[in-house]
Amino acid sequence: MKEPISKKNLDGYGAPLIPWEKVRKRLHEGFTQAPKTGGPDRHTAWLATVRPDGRPHVMPVGILLIDGTFYFTSGPKTRKAKNLTRNPNCVITLATHDFDFVVEGAALKVVDPAKLRQIADAYAKQGWEPTVVKSAFTAKYSAPSAGPPPWEVYEMRPDTIFALGTSEPFGATRWHFQKNARRK
Repeated sequence: MKEPISKKNLDGYGAPLIPWEKVRKRLHEGFTQAPKTGGPDRHTAWLATVRPDGRPHVMPVGILLIDGTFYFTSGPKTRKAKNLTRNPNCVITLATHDFDFVVEGAALKVVDPAKLRQIADAYAKQGWEPTVVKSAFTAKYSAPSAGPPPWEVYEMRPDTIFALGTSEPFGATRWHFQKNARRK
C-alpha cells in the first residue's frame, strides 16, 4: 500500500495518532468471512454507493486487499453495479478486532485477463474458487448480494482511509493518499 500524503488525528478524547504502520499491518493481514475470525464475530465489509437520485445504497461484499487495492465482485444487474457505472465513488467499511475502517475511493471494473486470474487465485486461497470467463467470474456460488453470475470484478484504490481504534489506546486517525486518476 502506498504511503499517505497527509494524516490527521480525529480523536477528541486525547488518544494519540494511530501509527500508519500498525494500520497497514492490520490491513495486510487480510479479512476472512469465516465465523469467529473478526470483529464483532467475523469480518463483514460493506460497500456504500450512490443511487441516481443521490440516495445512498449499502450492501455487504466479500473483499480482498492485494498490493494496496481492494477488490470485490458484483453482478452487472445489481443496484451497486449500476450505481458504480454511473458514479464510481464509493465507501468500503470493515470491522476488525483492532480497528473499524472506512475506506473512500473510486471503484472501477477490472477487465484485464491476467489481473482477473490473479484476483481469482487470491479468492481461491480463501475458499471461494471463481473461474474467469470473458471479463468476469463465474462459480458454483457467491453471496446473495452479488446477484446471479457472471460477476464483474471491481478494484478500489483508497483516496482516504479512516481507522477508529476498537481497543487500547483507541483513537481515530484519517490518512489521505494521492488522489487516484479516474481510469476508463
